[in-house]
Amino acid sequence: DEVQSGANQSILIVHAGLVPHTRPEDNKAVDLMHMRNIIESPAGLQASAQDKQGEAWAKRWTGPEFVVFGHDAKRGLQVEPHAIGLDTGCVYGGELTAFILPARELVSVPARECYAPIIDKSKTAPP
Repeated sequence: DEVQSGANQSILIVHAGLVPHTRPEDNKAVDLMHMRNIIESPAGLQASAQDKQGEAWAKRWTGPEFVVFGHDAKRGLQVEPHAIGLDTGCVYGGELTAFILPARELVSVPARECYAPIIDKSKTAPP
């Protein structure tokens, strides 16, 4: 599949995400590595590593850069106008997905095996 979104934009690649309406260099390192969602707060948009509150940050990203990211296997492939999430759960037996540049082509191959079980952290209570 070919992705036309962001065809004339600069491309940024991050592990997890960026806070919308914040310059990439002004994002916190912890957010770049762990965020999944954006939460509205009195102080503005806040990054969250949780996926149960707020919304996927990529839905709110308006650029100017086109962002390629991962770290969100639960949601799977995410194709938004200014961002694309490639985590399709290979480690859990899903697929490994690549975004080929400059062609902007998506390619996925199935995992050879399940390398790690999916752990539902909401069901694991501390001792």
